[in-house]
Amino acid sequence: MTTNARRSQLSVYRPHDRRSATGSAAEADPVTTQVVRHSLSSAANQMKRVLVRAAYSPIIYEAQDFAVALYDRQARMLAQAPTLPAFMGTMSFCVEAAVAGVGGEAKLEPGDVILYNMPYGTGSHAQDAALVMPVYMPDGELVGYATNKAHWLDVGAKNSYCTDTTDVFQEGVVFPGVKLYRRGELAEDILAIVLANSRMPRPVRGDLLAQVASCRVGAEELVRVVQRYGSRTFWNCVERMYEHGEAVVRAYVEQIPDGRYEATGHLDNDGIGDEPVHFKVAIEVAGSTVRVDFSDVPDARPGPLNCPLPSTVSCCRIALAMLAGNSEAPNEGHFRPLEVVTRPGSMFHPVAPQPCYMYGWPLMSAMEAMYEALSRVLPGQVPSGSAGDLCGVQYWGFDRERNEPFYGGCSFAVGQGASARGDGATLFVAPLGQSKVPAPELMETKWPLVRFERWEFAPDSGGPGRHRGGLGWDVHWKFLENVELVSVMERTREPSWGQAGGLSGAPNRFVLSHPDGGDVEIRKVTGLRVSAGSVVKIRCGGGGGYGSPAERDPDAVRTDLRLGYVTEAAARRHHPQAFD
Repeated sequence: MTTNARRSQLSVYRPHDRRSATGSAAEADPVTTQVVRHSLSSAANQMKRVLVRAAYSPIIYEAQDFAVALYDRQARMLAQAPTLPAFMGTMSFCVEAAVAGVGGEAKLEPGDVILYNMPYGTGSHAQDAALVMPVYMPDGELVGYATNKAHWLDVGAKNSYCTDTTDVFQEGVVFPGVKLYRRGELAEDILAIVLANSRMPRPVRGDLLAQVASCRVGAEELVRVVQRYGSRTFWNCVERMYEHGEAVVRAYVEQIPDGRYEATGHLDNDGIGDEPVHFKVAIEVAGSTVRVDFSDVPDARPGPLNCPLPSTVSCCRIALAMLAGNSEAPNEGHFRPLEVVTRPGSMFHPVAPQPCYMYGWPLMSAMEAMYEALSRVLPGQVPSGSAGDLCGVQYWGFDRERNEPFYGGCSFAVGQGASARGDGATLFVAPLGQSKVPAPELMETKWPLVRFERWEFAPDSGGPGRHRGGLGWDVHWKFLENVELVSVMERTREPSWGQAGGLSGAPNRFVLSHPDGGDVEIRKVTGLRVSAGSVVKIRCGGGGGYGSPAERDPDAVRTDLRLGYVTEAAARRHHPQAFD
């Protein structure tokens, strides 16, 4: 297909610019607006606390693989709790698609809860199930929605976690917007279908009901806030809140020189073949508006590394909010300066039935490319690249002591890029910003068929520079029983990027050591049979450095040596000034 033909098929996403029919920012008092804004944030955080306390699975209550948020009637974000950033930018799509799935707003009633998990509407794989609850005032007025999205352990996909799906039908049972609760009454038949299509019905049931409880708390709190200030005052404050968020981001964008800035994202493969995948991301700045252009990316891949439109928009929202949001909790206004260009049928806008189980990996690489593009026009304002992955390994089998199936595994943090202000940290990549790594003691308790043998920083993994990239770390564990394993390792070929003379950090790496002593290097694999006694050896990669290594403070080099962050050989090679 020619470039002109491809461009004729483009889709341009623009944010909601709807204004409330009952609210006027000009009439809002700034002090009251701040109180309302924090009241809404408090309500969202209460939703988060309920879900964390009630959820069954560590992937929710420890790794925080979920999102909770409140939206107004027009699906504009009122408030969110800090959880998984990658989910937050997708929730407006979830609200609109879930409501449309049951027939529109006219079909809603107080007490309804909608279940929705279609990947092209949630932006995620089918295991990330969204609940949407309409919120009504006592007089029957619909004022908004309480919503959350959380990762379920299993929804009947070809495996409990997949890297090799070739269409969406292999990725799990899909709910296109169905009422789990009708007027406050549980639809037992819908719940039965959910549980019958899961290999892990007990934890899925517990997590689903925890999501329902979270939505109910959010709905109650939203009603309470509106009642406290009165409808007119509340909506006036909401409009002013949106306008303030928009003004904050536009003020930042106006400082970026107008122009088009490009960078390339990298993936090891698409889960089916082993050829590297590269794609171009362009950022266009014009005045106070930012347009992110994905029109030149490849067509949708045969394997599941395709990122649906909601998550493509989400990664752009996250990148912009993290740079320009003034450390504020974002609302709908913060997203108004952003436009996103995609091409339906491409890897950043797949259409049914194209696979998208591993949507998050293109998303992570796209954010890395966006920051790299901006680093060229905003020197010193953007950190260097991270190792760009979450180094996840999952496994499942049968626990003979408990006489039940088990499912385990988690993701691990990687080295972040250094900045003009200091060394990089060891954290999750930006789209997973609030995630946590469960303690090895917790994992051994929850999944007693594994034993951890190593848990430490990896020397020489951070990219050298005036400021060192964040360290990667080594995690090793042994399986005590036979299991099936899935690895979603990425960026094992392409290391982090440095800037201003800083060097790359170490790439990610996964080696499986068999009991007979044989070692196999693994990238992506699904359903690999692994015998008891095998050892997983993960090296999470390091972040890129900032500035020339010859400019690093000799005392900082000696401190790194003392703490074991670098070896003497590497220090002498990159920082001879510390040995003069």
